[in-house]
Formats: sequence, structure tokens, C-alpha cells
Amino acid sequence: MNIYALSTGRGPSGIAVVRISGKETLKICQNLTKLKNIKSNEVNFCKFYDPKNDNVIDPEALLLWFPGPNSYTGDDLAEFQVHGSNAVIKALLKALSEQDNCRLAEPGEFTKIAFQNDKIDLLKAESIGDLIHAETELQRDQAVKLVQGNASNYYNDLREKLIKSLSYIEAKIDFAEDDLPEKVLKEAQKSIKEIHKDIHKIIEDNKVGEKIRDGFRVSITGEVNAGKSSLLNLIAKRDVAIVSDEAGTTRDVIETYLNLDGYPVILADTAGIRDAQNEVEKKGISLALGKSKEADLNIVVIDNSSKSINNEIKKMINKNTIVLLNKSDVQNKQNHKFDADTVLASVKENKNIDSLIKKIKEKLGKKFKSNNNVLITRERHRIKLNECLKEIDNFLKKDQNKDLELAAEDLRIATRHLGSIVGKVDVEEILGSIFKDFCIGK
Repeated sequence: MNIYALSTGRGPSGIAVVRISGKETLKICQNLTKLKNIKSNEVNFCKFYDPKNDNVIDPEALLLWFPGPNSYTGDDLAEFQVHGSNAVIKALLKALSEQDNCRLAEPGEFTKIAFQNDKIDLLKAESIGDLIHAETELQRDQAVKLVQGNASNYYNDLREKLIKSLSYIEAKIDFAEDDLPEKVLKEAQKSIKEIHKDIHKIIEDNKVGEKIRDGFRVSITGEVNAGKSSLLNLIAKRDVAIVSDEAGTTRDVIETYLNLDGYPVILADTAGIRDAQNEVEKKGISLALGKSKEADLNIVVIDNSSKSINNEIKKMINKNTIVLLNKSDVQNKQNHKFDADTVLASVKENKNIDSLIKKIKEKLGKKFKSNNNVLITRERHRIKLNECLKEIDNFLKKDQNKDLELAAEDLRIATRHLGSIVGKVDVEEILGSIFKDFCIGK
């Protein structure tokens, strides 16, 4: 079966790219272009026709033909570059759908076929998806490193070391009567301990890779009517939250996703903290306190003219928070002092908000700084690494003189867990979850 899909966004646009891949790709290209000699790995200038009636779909288009296995999918593949009007796209896709053994591709199917044909591994497939969805510079940079194979090479290297150590132990089991140098077994043990240490180091990463991929959670908390909702709207540059002079307007948690100077941030506005006036407000305050505990960073907003500060708010303030002393433009300023990074600002006049954003970046940068070249970007990877670590722990606890066969089985299972990250074992059950978020034409 041949598959096709629009790989660019819907028109109108200057150019649209349509992909097709499968054994009969060349024949379908010839049917749609009437070209007898289509050159591979070159640009073919052509017209596209509707084979049913010979009507011209696009009079000036380009065709790129990549014979397998030297293509993205590993199968024969072609790309049509046509004018990006909705009418041209619709007509071309209709003509393709009417070809024999040709159907619309499923989301991520081109990349799935590339994986199945050993053109890429699972990590690279996932990183291609991350690169497609990257919205900030940090996300793009992380995805590029993964696409280039940094993580794949690292995990494959660890796996090969495990396999090598396992081979020595299996040799000891299979040839028990022969003298295997004690030095060899000691080196195997040493290598396994080093692998255990390396994996443990990767896991203890404060989940920085996942934070970059999904977004850092920043919560705006503080006093009622201190300007929290106004701050959210100002940073988001749109009206996300309702702003009112009436105290307790915000009851629920309001979240918005932002690109904060290259940092992916999920910014949350929460209810003001005070002695609740009713059950609904009490629930909102409870949600606000819970959100502050979950957050990677809290911005505590305080009205600089407030004479006293709620005890619950005082408890929130520590070295890991940022205090925003708002309404610095008012005359009856109190100039509160806190043992935390403090920004004197005016949300109303947009004063010192750039200093706040700079401070947010500094805090997140320090808190989630990682020296690891390999970052975990998905929970799937973390689960497999923890399972691998568990099996190595089991191996190291066993008496190598009495339970060598059981210890070897622990290493075999550890190797499988490590291999499943890059797809070195049967991973059919996880393919669907990986590729379902891809674009149709990828």
C-alpha cells in the first residue's frame, strides 16, 4: 500500500508540499505528471494532471523523487511542490486518493515506516516530533541535540557495555570447568557499577528535560487586589484573566502557556490569599496554595502600600520565590523587606516588569541547570531507566559464587530495558503512543 499526505499547513500559501511513499510511488508520479523519465535526487520541473480527465491541476510545479532505501522512509518516496492554494491542494489529494493501492497516511506514519525500516531509532523519532512542536529556543535546542543522536549514542554505548559484561558472566556459566581469568570478571563487575552510577546520575536531573519539553510551571500568588491578574495579562500581552477592583475576583486557577524570552512557561494566576469570605473563595484559596506547592517557581505579589501581610503569604516567601512589590507608584509606600529576591514594580505603568522576567529566567536557569549531556524528555525513558537500575541493583546484591545464573538473568532484563529506549527490542506496544501526536504528513 502507498501512502500520501499534505506535509505543509493548509493554504493559501506560496508553496505546498505533498508526500507519497510506497512501492508504486514512481508509477503514481508518472500517472500524475505524464513524465516518462523522472530523475532521482534532482528537481523535476513538471505539470500535475488529473489522470481521470487530463485537466491540469498545477501548470508549474516541482517533483523530487527519492528511490528507496535512500529516502526518509527507506521506501520509494516523492515530494510534490505545488502552489499552495486550497483548490490546488484539494485537487491533487483527490487525484492521489483515486490511484490504485493509495491511501491517506495516518499521523506520523512516514516516520513510523522510517523506524520500521531502521532508518532512525525510537529516540530520534520522538525528537523529530519534539522539533516539529518546538515553540521556544530551549525546546528547539534540546530537540536538535536529540535528532543529532546525542542521547541515542549514549544509551547504545551503555547497552553495549552491559552486553559485554553479560557475555563474560555467561562464559563463566557455560564454561565453568575452564579457568576464566579472575581479572575479566572483576572488570565486568567494575563496568556494571559504573553503568549503575551513570544511569543514577541521569535520573537525578530534577526532570529538567521534561520541564523544557512541557514547560516550567510558574505560579502567581499573593494578596487580594495586589495586581496578580493584571500581571498575568501584561506578561501574556492579552486579556487572559478578568481584572476588577472587587477583592476576590479570581476564584479558580487560570493558566496560559508563554514563550518567555526563549523559556517555555506555564503561567498560573491564582486566588488572593486572605481569610475567606465564603466557601467558594475558601476553595479558590485552597487551590492557590496547592498550585504554589506544585510550581517550579512562585511569584508572590504584594501591594506595596499594605501595612500588614497575611501569615500564609509570609510562609510562601523563601529564597526560591520572587517577591513582586506592586503599586510602587502609590504615595503611601511601605517598602517591605524580605529574605528573597524582590522586584519593586508597577504593573499599571509597566514599570520594572522586564526586571521581573529577567529574574524569572535567572531563577529557572539556576534551579534546572544540568551538567548532563543527556536529558530525559519523556516519562517512558525515565521508567525504563529506573527499571534498568532496579535490575542492576538486583545483580549487585546477589552472591556471584552461588547465584551466577540468576544474576546473569538480572543483567539480561536490564539490557532489555535499556534497549527499549532506543528500540533495540520489540516495542510494538509503544509505537502508537509515540507517533499519534505527529502531523499527518510526517
